[in-house]
Amino acid sequence: MLSIVATPIGNLGDITLRALEALKAADYIACEDTRETVKLLAHYQVPEKRFLGYYEHSPEIRVHEILALVRQGKRVAVVTDGGMPSISDPGFTLIREAIREKAPFEVLPGASAVTTALVASGLAVDEFSFLGFLPNKSAARKKRLARFAEREETLIFFESPFRLPSALRDMFEVFGDREAVVARELTKKFEELLRGRLSELVRDVEKRPRKGEMVVLVSGQGRKKLLS
Repeated sequence: MLSIVATPIGNLGDITLRALEALKAADYIACEDTRETVKLLAHYQVPEKRFLGYYEHSPEIRVHEILALVRQGKRVAVVTDGGMPSISDPGFTLIREAIREKAPFEVLPGASAVTTALVASGLAVDEFSFLGFLPNKSAARKKRLARFAEREETLIFFESPFRLPSALRDMFEVFGDREAVVARELTKKFEELLRGRLSELVRDVEKRPRKGEMVVLVSGQGRKKLLS
C-alpha cells in the first residue's frame, strides 16, 4: 500500500491518529527532508524507518522505485515537511503514476495551510481559489495576477517572506486596494494574521519585515467589505 500522509504544518499536535498508524506500519517513508521527518517520528516515538528521498525535482526513477516496493507488498508512506503531499509539494507525479499503474494507494487527510488560513482570515469562504506560488519576477507575477483580477472568489497564494513586500505591491497595482490577509507561521508559536487593505499591508511589511511561512489571501472582485 502507498499511503499519502498529511503531516502538521507547524504544531506537531495536529497530526491525525490514522497518520500515526500509517507511519508506524510503513516499511519505508518517502520524504523531502529526513531531518524534518525524524523530528516528527521522534516526537511520537515511531520506530526508526528506512527513508527514501522524494522531493520536487526527484528523478523519475525514484517514482518507479517507490511503486516497485508497493508491488512487492511493502508499505510506503509519503510525507512532506508539512501539509498534504502534492499541494505545492512533491506527490503529484507519484499519485498520477500510481493511478496509471493501478497501484493501491490511500490519501490520509490532515492539516492544510490553505484551509486554516482561509477560515482564520475572515474573508469569504463560500468560494475560493488556491493559486499556489506566484512567479519570482514582478513582470511575470503581474501578468499572472491579471488573469484573476475579475474573479469574485477569495484568492489564496503561498509566498516567500523575501518576496512578500514586492508581491503585495504587485497585487495592489493589479487588484486595487482590496481587503487582504497575510497569515504567517500558522499553528506555530509566533502565528500572526495581518488584516487590512493591500496598501496598508504593503506599508506594514515594508516597515517591519517578517520571516516564516506565508499565506496571502485577497478578497474577490466586488465582495462585500468586512472592514469599516
